[in-house]
Amino acid sequence: MRDLDETDMEILRLLGEDARRPYSEIAAAVDLSGPAVSDRVERLEEAGVIERFTVDVDQSQLRAGIPVFVQATVPAADVDDCKSTIADADAVEYVFVTADGELWFYARAQVRRVREWLDGLLPDADGVDYAVTLIDDAEWTPSLEGTAFALTCAECGNTVDSEGESTRIDGEVYHFCCPSCSSRFEGRYDRLEEGI
Repeated sequence: MRDLDETDMEILRLLGEDARRPYSEIAAAVDLSGPAVSDRVERLEEAGVIERFTVDVDQSQLRAGIPVFVQATVPAADVDDCKSTIADADAVEYVFVTADGELWFYARAQVRRVREWLDGLLPDADGVDYAVTLIDDAEWTPSLEGTAFALTCAECGNTVDSEGESTRIDGEVYHFCCPSCSSRFEGRYDRLEEGI
C-alpha cells in the first residue's frame, strides 16, 4: 500500500471542484498523461479513497420549501430510529448526529406549519425537544486543502501506512496495517463463509 502523494492530492482536489473534469485537463494540471491520471483515479477508487462520483444538485432550483436547520434532543435509546426516520423524509437533505447524541438536520420543509411537520417527524415521547432556525442562505463547499487522507485497517482500526497491505475478498478491497491483521481478518472471513 503506497501513501497518497502530492499528485494524488491534486487530482482529488481537481475532481472535488468538478467531478466531470476531463482526465486530459487534469493531466495538464498535474504534468501527467491522460492514461496515467485514469490509472491513478482507478487506484484511488480501488483503495476506497474515491467512493463514487456524484452530482451536486442545487435543491432550491428543484423544490420549494422553507429552509430550516433543526437541533433535536431525543432520548438516547431513540437516536438511531429517529435518525433513520428523519433521513427518509423527502424534505431532509443533511442529517448529523453530534458526539453528545443530538440530531441536527437541514431540510426544506414544504409546508406552512413547520411545527406540525416536525411533530409528525420526531417521536412523541418525553425528553424530545427541538430548536428550529430558519436559514437565509446555505452553501456547501467541501475542500481537500489541508486534508490528510489515511486508510484505516479493516481489522484493528489503526492507520494503514506504507507498510500496510490491501486484499480483495469477494470483490471488495480491504486495507490492513500489517500482515497479521490481514491474516486474522481473512481467517475469520473464511470461517464465516464455511458457516453459511
